[in-house]
This record gives sequence, C-alpha cells and structure tokens, in this order.
Amino acid sequence: MKFLVSIMLLFCLQACSQTQQPIKSTSMENSTAKTNPYYSRTDRTLLTVSNDEWKKILSPDLYAVSREAATERPHTGKYNQFDEKGEYYCAVCGNHLFRSDAKFSSTCGWPSFFEADKEGVIYKRDTSHGMERIEVLCKRCASHLGHVFNDGPEPTGVRFCMNSISLDFVGDSEKK
Repeated sequence: MKFLVSIMLLFCLQACSQTQQPIKSTSMENSTAKTNPYYSRTDRTLLTVSNDEWKKILSPDLYAVSREAATERPHTGKYNQFDEKGEYYCAVCGNHLFRSDAKFSSTCGWPSFFEADKEGVIYKRDTSHGMERIEVLCKRCASHLGHVFNDGPEPTGVRFCMNSISLDFVGDSEKK
C-alpha cells in the first residue's frame, strides 16, 4: 500500500514540476486577423461559425483558449504587464471589448480590467474545475475571453481577468 501511495505521489510531483513553454509573441499584431474573413473592428453582427471552421482559421493556441476555454499560464501573456493607451478587441472576430483606461495592475497574472464594453461581452455561468465562476465571452463570436470576479477596484468592484491571447490591441498612436 505504501508503495502504491509512493508511486502515485511521484507521478503527481512529476506532473506538477513539468513546465509548459509560454505562448511566445514577438509582435503585438494579431496575425490571425489577416487570414480571418470574419475579423472586423466595425461589424457587430453576431457570428454563427462552427468550431470546425474556426479551427481552420485560428492558430492552435488561440483556438484552444477561445473555443475550448483553455487558459494561458499566469504571467506569460503579452498584455499582462502592458500599459499602452488604446483599445482592446477580440482576437478572434475584432469586436471591441475594453478601453485601456479600464485596465489596472493586478497580481493575478493575467490582464485585468474593471470595466468592459457593455456591447462587447456576454456572461455565462461556469462550474468547471469544481469552482463557481462567471465566464466572459465575446458578444459577437461567443469566444472565451476569461472570467470576471467581484474583487476588483473602484469604481466597479469587479475584475475582468482575461487571457492575453484572446485580445488584440490597437494603440491610440496607431489610430489615424
């Protein structure tokens, strides 16, 4: 019995010590937007695209997070410690989600916002992983963005905890 427990403990420790390589991005530009016929920063028409179709269009990492509700490793996303002024859009469809003025420094390991574009997001109850949470989805394409919690700063008291890979950023300096 002790041998069995030792073996199980060894496997658990080995699994916990394995590290995944974070998603590496050398550019803030969303390369998916160039090959995605559904991507638009102005069109708010609801999309009804099958996951099979999204799988052909999106990178494997973006597909895993946005369509299968995977999560980036904490402190690895390109927008976690990023404070440029501008707008955040859905990396899948281009829908407007957040203004950088609503972003705040959080120690959670993911980009955090205290307010979302009310026309940009929808919410869904999430009971996965034995937790009770509120999932945040893009209102246009229903892609998983992250979760919202009631532990944020004033004026809203909420924290939108988002996956960087689900976001596309356009700086104020880029708008013309």
